[in-house]
Amino acid sequence: MYPVITISREFGSGGHSIGEKVAKELNIPFYDGEIVNRVAIESGYAKELIEEQGEHTNVSDKWFSISSASTMYFQSPQDEIFLAQRNVILDCAAKGPCVIVGRCSDYILKNEDIPAIHVLIHADMPHRIKRVSERYGEIEDISVKKRIQKKDKQRRTYYRYYTDQHWGDYENYDLALDSGTLGENICVACICETVKHYAMEQEGK
Repeated sequence: MYPVITISREFGSGGHSIGEKVAKELNIPFYDGEIVNRVAIESGYAKELIEEQGEHTNVSDKWFSISSASTMYFQSPQDEIFLAQRNVILDCAAKGPCVIVGRCSDYILKNEDIPAIHVLIHADMPHRIKRVSERYGEIEDISVKKRIQKKDKQRRTYYRYYTDQHWGDYENYDLALDSGTLGENICVACICETVKHYAMEQEGK
């Protein structure tokens, strides 16, 4: 049986698309936007708020050292959304093999000792600028670059705030792929082959 696969990605690297293709190739569920829908039901918050704060934190970098455990006592909307996302992610993983994109899913599954393959998709800035420009119709490279840097900073701060780890560090992942150099199709093939071999190894034990 295939393991759960988590996809962490730099903004503009194509991680969502790659994860979707992997799920289709392996014929397993894909969870990204659906998590937002389920969290909205569980938490009672609007989808727009969850989409805005689901991977972003309003806490500034200088406050990352304050543990999430202490802040949980205040149960801010952002904390409640994180807890709801955690519950949904664990429920998705409990149902069997699937692909889960972002939202600290790698940390959440590791913390619960749930076997999974954790993947990081990254790319150099020119490739990311090109992809974001094509997707969102933006023209000026400078403004696109700033948007990418802002998104990455938000994800990095959010991840560190809730996990006390560094987002993007190679030691947090089993596989790190450069989608700019390799292209989406090769990334998909690498992930699928890794997952298939992993499953065979586990079955042979």
